[in-house]
Amino acid sequence: MTIATKSNPFSVEGQIALVTGGGTGLGFAIASAMIDAGARVAIAGRRRDVLDEAVNKLGSRACAVTLDITEPNAPEDCVATLTKTLGPISILVNNAGIHLKKFARDTSVAEFTAVWQTHVQGAFALSRAVIPSMQQQQSGSILFIASMTSLIGMPQVVAYAAAKSAYIGMVRSLACELASDMIRVNAIAPGWIETPMLYDALDKDLPRKSKILSRTPLARFGHPSDIGLAAVYLSSEAARFITGVTLPVDGGASIGF
Repeated sequence: MTIATKSNPFSVEGQIALVTGGGTGLGFAIASAMIDAGARVAIAGRRRDVLDEAVNKLGSRACAVTLDITEPNAPEDCVATLTKTLGPISILVNNAGIHLKKFARDTSVAEFTAVWQTHVQGAFALSRAVIPSMQQQQSGSILFIASMTSLIGMPQVVAYAAAKSAYIGMVRSLACELASDMIRVNAIAPGWIETPMLYDALDKDLPRKSKILSRTPLARFGHPSDIGLAAVYLSSEAARFITGVTLPVDGGASIGF
C-alpha cells in the first residue's frame, strides 16, 4: 500500500489549532510553533488581557477566546464559536491547568477537586466537544500536556500528579476508540523547562536545582520551544502512524539515574 506524503510532512499548513492555556508559558510556545508550521491558532484562557497581549505577539494567524473549562457548557460553546469563525478544529492541545504544591495531609478535598476539574474534567469536556467534527472530517489530532509527575513519583503534588496521570489513561482509551476515525490522540510529558515559574522556584532552592540537573542526562533545562516543536510533530503527517503514546520531552530525566 502506498500512502501519499506531503512535500513537507512536518507542516500543519491549513490546520486549525486550539491551544488552551495558550497565553503564557508552554501554551504560548506551542501556539507559536503551530503558527510557524502553518496553522491558524486560537488560544484560550481565563485572562483576556493576557490572551490579547499574546495575540499581539503571535500575529495575524492567531486569535483569542476567553474560556473557563470548568464551566459546564463553556467548552462546547467555545468550540461552536470557533468552528463558525475559523472552521472545524483539527488540532486540540489540552494544556490548561493549575498547580498545587502541598503535602497530602494538608491538601483539602476541595483543593484536590479543583485541580481535577481543571485538568481532567476540563480536558475531557473540550476533547468531547471537538470529536464530532473530527469524525466528520475523518482526521484530527488531540494532544494532552502531561507531566513528569505522570511518570515518576514526586512529593507534595498529589492532586497534580493524580490529574496528570489520568491524562495517560484518557490518551490510551481515546486513541483506541477514535483510531477508526483517523483521529490520533497523544500526550507530551515535559521535563523541567525554562520558564519564569521554574526559575522562581529553583533560584530559591539551589540543592534541588543541582539534583534535577544531575539526574538529567543532557544536563540542562529544556526550552519552551522544545515542547512546541514536539506538539507540531505529533500533530503533523510525519507522526501519522503514532497514536496512544506519551512522549517525554525531558532531556532524559525520566530515565536518568
